[in-house]
Amino acid sequence: MIGRRALLKLGGSLMAWRPLARAAVLAQAPSPVFTPDHITTLAALADVTLPSAAGDDGRDDAVRKFVGWHVNYRAGADMGHGYGNSTLRARSGPAVAPRYAAQFAALDEAARRQGAGAFASASAAVRRAIVEATLNSPQPVNRLPSRPTGANLVADFMGLYFNSAPAFDLAYQAAIGRDDCRGLDNSDRPPAAMGGR
Repeated sequence: MIGRRALLKLGGSLMAWRPLARAAVLAQAPSPVFTPDHITTLAALADVTLPSAAGDDGRDDAVRKFVGWHVNYRAGADMGHGYGNSTLRARSGPAVAPRYAAQFAALDEAARRQGAGAFASASAAVRRAIVEATLNSPQPVNRLPSRPTGANLVADFMGLYFNSAPAFDLAYQAAIGRDDCRGLDNSDRPPAAMGGR
């Protein structure tokens, strides 16, 4: 029997196809939280919200990490304490993924009003307009959350990516490795440039 991680890795290796084929492969990844249609929608969302410099692999990885974050979320988990803080944090709250079902439906409905069958099949221009409207209603999103809150699917997806180590590396074009635990060796040198520059 093949494990979830092995299946996701296999799906990731098949991502060289056209965007719709990419979305179809992603949608086959099993998830108790998201349906295949939801994952296809997330792939279409990634195509219009994440930097083109991330490439297909980077956008597909962002979808897998968003899905994985929710699949691995445990309500009531002990949160410990923050670095340098002796006060324990409150336990994790209830899962927020169930709040997304209506938001996925709203994205599809907005696309249908524009003449598309669903959000994932809409043109990039239509998807961008829907994303902009979603981020500005009922009230504008002024700050992307660093972890999903359930209040806005688009903001949660973008926030999880833009607060990730790959996004930092891409933004600075350097192998910063924000979440890596590094020793002091070579700590006086700047991070290596990405792409061998």
